[in-house]
Formats: sequence, C-alpha cells, structure tokens
Amino acid sequence: MRSNLNNYNNLTQRIIIAILGVTIIIPALYWHPWAYFVVFLIISFLSLREFYLLVGIDGYLPLTFWGTLSGMLIYTFTFLVQMEIIEPVIFYLVFPFSAIIYFIKLYKKSDVKPFTNIAYTFLGILYVAIPFSLLHVIAFSTGNYHFELVAGILILTWASDTGGYFAGTLFGKTKLFERISPKKSWEGFVGSALLTLIIAFVISIFVTALPTWKWMVMGILTVIAGTYGDLVESLFKRSIKIKDSGTSLPGHGGFLDRFDALLLSLPFIAAFLKLF
Repeated sequence: MRSNLNNYNNLTQRIIIAILGVTIIIPALYWHPWAYFVVFLIISFLSLREFYLLVGIDGYLPLTFWGTLSGMLIYTFTFLVQMEIIEPVIFYLVFPFSAIIYFIKLYKKSDVKPFTNIAYTFLGILYVAIPFSLLHVIAFSTGNYHFELVAGILILTWASDTGGYFAGTLFGKTKLFERISPKKSWEGFVGSALLTLIIAFVISIFVTALPTWKWMVMGILTVIAGTYGDLVESLFKRSIKIKDSGTSLPGHGGFLDRFDALLLSLPFIAAFLKLF
C-alpha cells in the first residue's frame, strides 16, 4: 500500500492517510472505552518508540524497553483509575518501577554518558506517554466516558492543522518562527485559529457535555499549544538534522509528526477542564 501511495503527491497522501485514520479512530471511540484505550495505546507506543529511535540516531542510549514499559504503565494505570477499576494509590507503583532505570544504568559499563541517557529516557515518558495518559482525564472529565470529548479534541486538532496548512500555502508571507520552521507563517496561524474556532462552535452545538465557552477555550488552547507543539518537534528534528520523525504515515511523516500538536495541547486542555 505504501508503494502505491508514493505515486501520489504530498497533499493527496495526507488526505488518504487522514481519511484512513478517521475511519479507524472515530468508530473505536464510539464503540467502547476499551476500543478507545487500545487504539491510543498503539499510537502512544509507536510514538514513544519513534522518539527513542530518533534519540538513538543522535548517538544517545536511552533505555528504550524500560522507558516504553514505564510509559505504557502510566497510560494504562490512568485509564484504569478513570474507569474506577483500580484505586488511584496504584500510581505509587510507578515511582519505584521508573526508578529502576537508575539501577540498570549502573551496570551499563560501556555507557559513557549514563545520566544524559537517563534524562532522555525520562524525557520520552514526559513528552509522549504522559500527554496521551491525560487524554483519559479529558475523556472522563464529566464523570463518565464521553467519546465526544476525545473526538472533539481530535477534530479541533485536525481543523487547526488543516486551516494552518491551506492558509499558509495560499497566503503565507510573514514568517512565524523562521529559525525553527521556515514554512510556518502568521497567515497560517490566523487561518488555523479561524477554522478551529468555527469548528469548536459547531461542535458545541451538538456536544452538550461541555458549554460553548469551554469548547471555545479548548479551541484556543489547541491552536496556541498545538502550534508550539509543532515547533517543539521541529526543534527536536532540527537538532538531529532530519526532515521527518519517520515514514510510517506517508504525507505526514511519522507518528510524532502527526501527533506533535496534540502532545503539547493535551496537558493544557486537561488542566483547564479539571480546574474549571
């Protein structure tokens, strides 16, 4: 299938992969909480694995297996707590489990920069696993599982990306952050904001689990934090001199390329919903 997609231009590839993604993710969200859990478990696992592979390309040696296992444990525990299957105190197990990373590095004699590699191991957990874990907090923020909240955030993120892409392509002249991402423009940012806020308002009409003003704030957070998420990932890629984080998703790059905006917007949205 990937070889067939290579026959199309970048925009067509992006559209095809986006449609495939929507047809898998949205039905899973609607079908059952466990289906949602499995889909994002796979996405978070592949994203975290991709992060550690990129760090390895840059010459570092993070504990890929233990970091990934720790991240998936946090992701799973968060879901089980939100489902009220386990008590929140189970999270205390995460700390000694993650602390084993220090013990393992003590026995890696060939590791010349053990603490740098320990730091990158924990960075993967912080950067990838925890944001995806916070998606559970959002899904259950009203007390019960609401697939509409997760779907809404995904749609807002896609709207932000789409609005920014087309506005930037058609009208982009004023550079937004040229040092990090030469293609990003203020015109693209404005297009992203306008489309996202329009979509946020439309969603609020059909999804009454949250009032309109909260959807609008979530739209603003998606645009601002999502844009920074894209810039942060671009900074990461530039530091190791690569164009895309992977080739798993033709037209998009890798999983980090596709979900970079979500990784930075989810902590802000989760905090907003829990505080307000």
